[in-house]
Amino acid sequence: MLAELKTFDFPKSSRLLKPKDYSGVFNHVQTRVSHRHFLILATRNDLGHARVGLVFSKKTLRLSVQRNRIKRLVRESFRHQTDLPDLDIVVLSRRGLSDLSNTQVTAILDDLWDRLKQKSQLKQPD
Repeated sequence: MLAELKTFDFPKSSRLLKPKDYSGVFNHVQTRVSHRHFLILATRNDLGHARVGLVFSKKTLRLSVQRNRIKRLVRESFRHQTDLPDLDIVVLSRRGLSDLSNTQVTAILDDLWDRLKQKSQLKQPD
């Protein structure tokens, strides 16, 4: 029965770790998904799986408690996205995000992941 359960781990291989990884996404954006509170930028990678990086500034989320809460929610939401294409993804925050509840943030992220999947399928390389 345990073998049937899916693992939703978040290893280092699923994260953008180096400045080079982030600049690769910022300099070569292929897909952009926008919302009033988030901006997701993505570019294809050759790793066979998606990776995510987070950029939450003090300008948009004043308190570290707020930044850390949103980071946890984004990571948790990303972990449950098992069918994302091979992308390097950067998630950025926008103003007003700190006023949302965890449920609202999760719902917004689920919608953004779905839109990202749809947009990236339209831009498949030949």
